[in-house]
Amino acid sequence: VQLQASGGGLVQPGGSLRLSCAASGYTSDYYAIGWFRQAPGQEREGVSCISGSDDSTFYANSVKGRFTISRDNAKNTVYLQMNSLKPEDTAVYYCATQFICAGHVLHWGQGTQVTVSS
Repeated sequence: VQLQASGGGLVQPGGSLRLSCAASGYTSDYYAIGWFRQAPGQEREGVSCISGSDDSTFYANSVKGRFTISRDNAKNTVYLQMNSLKPEDTAVYYCATQFICAGHVLHWGQGTQVTVSS
């Protein structure tokens, strides 16, 4: 199983980015896919997750209403649309497979840096 995260970059506050997590080695709807982030000096935290069974979605309170997770099974890719970005969203973002959302992480992808700054 391999996960390739991309789409990070530098954006001004209030801007948007879309992260992609391309999966290989399995079909993307088999596992739940979670997005996590880690800011400098802070612990890694869960941001959002989409389940493999019924595409239920979950969000951290800090991003609810601003971020949207979605899945394109034809492309074996999960997306994280991030709108109304804030400086506190600055972090390295990782995607990961889980059997269920909030479950143990099975595989990590490499991170993609998101920097929100004017």
